[in-house]
Amino acid sequence: MRSIAFFIVLFAVWLLLSGVYTPMIVGLGFASSLLVVIIIRRMDAQDGDKVTLHLSPVRLPKYIIWLMAEIARANWAVTKVILSRKMNIHQHMFTVPYTQKADLAQVIFANSITLTPGTITVETEEGQFLVHAVSYSDDDPAAIADMDARVTACETARGTEGGA
Repeated sequence: MRSIAFFIVLFAVWLLLSGVYTPMIVGLGFASSLLVVIIIRRMDAQDGDKVTLHLSPVRLPKYIIWLMAEIARANWAVTKVILSRKMNIHQHMFTVPYTQKADLAQVIFANSITLTPGTITVETEEGQFLVHAVSYSDDDPAAIADMDARVTACETARGTEGGA
C-alpha cells in the first residue's frame, strides 16, 4: 500500500512539473516513477532502513508558511546589504544547538537555516550545528533558537522517543 501511494505521489509530481501531457512524456513519467518505486523497495529489502515521518500534519504546514515568510524577510535584508554602497557584511561562524530528537526533524531544521538567505549550515555535530552568517547580528541566535523551537513543535510524540 505504501509503495502504491509513493508511486501515485511521484507520478503526480512528474505530471505537475512537466506540464506536457503527450503520450510519450506521460509514459516516461509513469516508467520513471515505477522504476524509482522498484529501486526503493529493493533498497528497503537490503538494509531495512526506513525514514519514518513523526511530524504533525497540522503543525508542519504552519511551520512551512512561517518559514516562507522568514525566507522572504531574510531575502529582503540580504538584498539591502548587497545593494548598499558600504556592503555592510559581518561574516560570522557560530554554533547552534538543536532540540529535535528525530533525524528527519534535525534535517528540516538544518535545511531551514540553509534556505534562509544569508545563512548556511556548514557542519553537523552531535547536539549542534555550525552555521555561517553573511551579515551576522546579535539577534541571529535568538531567531535561530525560535526556528529550532518551531521545528521541535512539529515533532509528534513518537518522533521525540529517539531517532527517526
